[in-house]
Amino acid sequence: MINHQWKLARTPQKGWPTDGDFIFSEALIPEPAHMQLCANTIYLSLDPYQWGRRRSGTEAIGEVCHGRTVSRVITSRHPQYAEGDLIFNTSGWQDFGLVGDDISCFNYMFPRVLDPGLAPVSTAIGVLGMLGLTAYAGVYLQCQPRAGETAVISAASGGVGQNAGQIAKIKGCRVVGIAGTDEKCRFVVDELGFDACLNRRSPDFQAELTAACPDGIDIYFENVGGPVFDAILPLLNKASRIALCGLISQYGNDDPASGHEIWRRSGAATFTKQNVIVHSLFVGNFVAEYQDQFLQEMSAWLRDGLIHYKEDIWQGLEHAPEAFSAMLKGDNFGKTIVQVSAL
Repeated sequence: MINHQWKLARTPQKGWPTDGDFIFSEALIPEPAHMQLCANTIYLSLDPYQWGRRRSGTEAIGEVCHGRTVSRVITSRHPQYAEGDLIFNTSGWQDFGLVGDDISCFNYMFPRVLDPGLAPVSTAIGVLGMLGLTAYAGVYLQCQPRAGETAVISAASGGVGQNAGQIAKIKGCRVVGIAGTDEKCRFVVDELGFDACLNRRSPDFQAELTAACPDGIDIYFENVGGPVFDAILPLLNKASRIALCGLISQYGNDDPASGHEIWRRSGAATFTKQNVIVHSLFVGNFVAEYQDQFLQEMSAWLRDGLIHYKEDIWQGLEHAPEAFSAMLKGDNFGKTIVQVSAL
């Protein structure tokens, strides 16, 4: 059998992904050594942070593109895993990947065996995965929501935004979402239970945001930046808190690494005047200490119907670059996943 792979063809310099950024290649299915296993990718997670890795040079030219996955173990030479186990791992953009003690993805996060009886296994790269933990860490652990506060969530229909808003709602906040289409806004209110959701493309967006937040904004979950952030700034209350998760509107700029610096500089006067606390959100800082707590709480909320989610599933590994580009441009609706093989 052949292992199809997407590799990075070059270090992208500017803009959004193009056909020249990736190369589709073939290799033999890897054979695991002692204390390793080989797993067949079922679901591949596509996330905005992956573009930053490629543009910054973190991902080397010729390397299989990074991505978290749900996989099935097909060959195991590791005592903790059996053939047939479903695992959450980081095999990347390929059909089959090695996992083992000397494989980087193994050391980043020990593969977790999944129980399909608890929840659909795709949730391991969504609501019950790093995506869900990102929302949990930003809203709950960093911003510490209190009942009666107003929380605003940008990119509210996306994978992280969905969960961030629902967690704030569970904690008693008035939750206002921001999304890119009227359809997404209806989903955010009708299906996710936000109190309001605004289309960022509306010509009256600033006035609509002000009307939706009559008591100002206490918590802002930042996924977007740009004009959305500009509209948020004058509404921030004293001692408000911001979880700076991402700035997707800036990821196509010539120098995306400077995005956070520019963002902070543009808000500096308001941050100082209003005593705003800005938390930079890197989910890897929360895995070791909070993953078990997160899984316990989020699983219970999911089971009790307090958390809902939407997945945007593309079929076939060959479509990964197209799906990735669509997600970065905001053309996705929900958590972007590529189904690589049958469950």
